[in-house]
Amino acid sequence: MLMPMQWIAQRTKCFDSSGIRKIFDLAANLTDPINLSIGQPDFDVPEAARRAAIEAIESRKNGYAVTQGVAPLLDKLKARIAQQYPHADREVFVTCGTSGGLMLALLALVDPGDEVIVFDPCFVLYDALAGVCGGRPVRIDTYPDFRIPLDRVAAAITPRTKAIVFNSPANPTGVVASREEVRGLAELAAERNLALISDEIYREFCYDGPFVSPAEFYPETIVVDGFSKTYGMPGWRLGFAHGPKAVIQEMIKLQQYSFVCAPHPFQLAGAAALDIDMGPQIDAYRHKRDLVVEALKDVYELATPGGAFYCFPRAPRDNATEFVHEAITRHKLLIIPGNVFSQRDTHFRISYAAPDAVIERGVEILRSMARR
Repeated sequence: MLMPMQWIAQRTKCFDSSGIRKIFDLAANLTDPINLSIGQPDFDVPEAARRAAIEAIESRKNGYAVTQGVAPLLDKLKARIAQQYPHADREVFVTCGTSGGLMLALLALVDPGDEVIVFDPCFVLYDALAGVCGGRPVRIDTYPDFRIPLDRVAAAITPRTKAIVFNSPANPTGVVASREEVRGLAELAAERNLALISDEIYREFCYDGPFVSPAEFYPETIVVDGFSKTYGMPGWRLGFAHGPKAVIQEMIKLQQYSFVCAPHPFQLAGAAALDIDMGPQIDAYRHKRDLVVEALKDVYELATPGGAFYCFPRAPRDNATEFVHEAITRHKLLIIPGNVFSQRDTHFRISYAAPDAVIERGVEILRSMARR
């Protein structure tokens, strides 16, 4: 008798199915839900990029691309990155989304038993990928203000520490690390000879000041970035990574034997997207951020988000799972409990990547729930 469960690799047991997907399952039968759950822009891909994708498909650019990326996109990325970070040893290549880039970076760096420092709360992928690689995620608590506690990071470093995964603007909190925090983390990684992986997918969504990358202070920083959020194309699976040549070459090698290449026609569309000014969309999201904060700041404990398109309020009675269940089942409001991103279950995530009218309905419900 066949026993398929006995075939399953142990690495699949180091994480559960995405808690965000579980929320979608709970909401599957709702009519006209108020969706403040998913981190997906509510604006469409700009017309010039859509036209470039269509033209690429119609001109039969539908085969494999070279693994590192097609020249029209790669050349633009190289020029932009060289201007930002003029490091002689910095290389770039095109990935299958930012998630693909993160997976390749950790596969290239982490051996079984290695420790990977992540910040709690954080994007669900970080500790899951560390575990898939055989590593052990080490969470650094950042509550209540979600700043980078450099003293705790330093204390957590052991001889087994291989890498730090850093994300600013952050998912799920929307907090943007200060220039001093970024510099301090970069200098600590350099001093301890650690790989520093910077997830910069939200870099354009900084509302109160300029974006700061640790690559500015630590040339060996491995940066993972992409087109999904800035250009409204998460389904096109287009990202890029850059960093020290030795690491990037290993990531490219791993891509050859896994993703092979990012989708060819969408790479050409990405090249067109880089010439598009997304300032109006960013300004609109600053307005959405302000709409949420103004509505909730007097009834919830809330660290004002400086970027991305999330905020992370504290739930009444410090039980986010019960609070979110009530929001969904009684009010048809889709939000995410904090334990999806954290070892705590005290907060919940709101995504304001939604039309203003939907946000207004959602925050009114949240205000009424806070008063109860």
